[in-house]
Amino acid sequence: MIKTAIITGASRGIGRAIAVKFASEGYNVVLNSKNGGENLENTLRFCRSAWDTYILSHPEFSDPGSGHVLAVKGDVSDSSFVKELVNTAITSFGRIDVLINNAGISYIGLIQDTADDIWQNVINTNLSSVHYCTREVIPHMLKNRPENAASAEPVEAGRIINISSVWGDAGASCEAAYSASKGGVNAYTKACAKELAPSGISVNAVACGFVDTDMNSHLTKEERLSVIEQIPASRAASPDEIADIIYHIAEMPVYLTGQIITADGGWI
Repeated sequence: MIKTAIITGASRGIGRAIAVKFASEGYNVVLNSKNGGENLENTLRFCRSAWDTYILSHPEFSDPGSGHVLAVKGDVSDSSFVKELVNTAITSFGRIDVLINNAGISYIGLIQDTADDIWQNVINTNLSSVHYCTREVIPHMLKNRPENAASAEPVEAGRIINISSVWGDAGASCEAAYSASKGGVNAYTKACAKELAPSGISVNAVACGFVDTDMNSHLTKEERLSVIEQIPASRAASPDEIADIIYHIAEMPVYLTGQIITADGGWI
């Protein structure tokens, strides 16, 4: 059986690294990006290459990588599109085992300069999308439950992993909307974990610290160094490191649930 993972915000950075990691481990991968374009096409190409490499060491799979990876352009802050995304995954691969809610944006500015549309866009993209995607995959994950499983037996139906931030707990000056959205993700993660644990669906979040992605490209060299000086690990994380963490959480027993796992090099 080949498992299927949906990764939102997969066109670059952490999302791309997660997608390539899951493809390299033999998952069907459904990529999503709001804007599509060359970045999403590159992720698609990298994932197909990763699947082809996986097949070389697993001769039982004869299909090329192109048959196990697909990309769906659209905005996951739009609940009607999320239905389309999930239906495409089911139509293509027949099941959904893992959902990675990674899509996110940031906004840096004073609270009094945060207009209504800016606030709503951050909340919709970072938090509402997590709800829409989670709500839509649950019925399909429930179908993964083995029939006639005894109530005392561990049941594994699916995994949902949300990408959060250390600012969801600590808060960041001039990032009130972003901090609020990620704080919401953390609370939503814990609530979902309690509700879905009896069904064998684990829900966890990874609260990332300073990661070397385009989201931090606005920082000057001096600002980067200033942040890194505060991190005991003395460096930023790479997207590949975060992807490895996400993958291992997805492979853990579903008894690991409701956790906000901080990956920040000891920073916060």
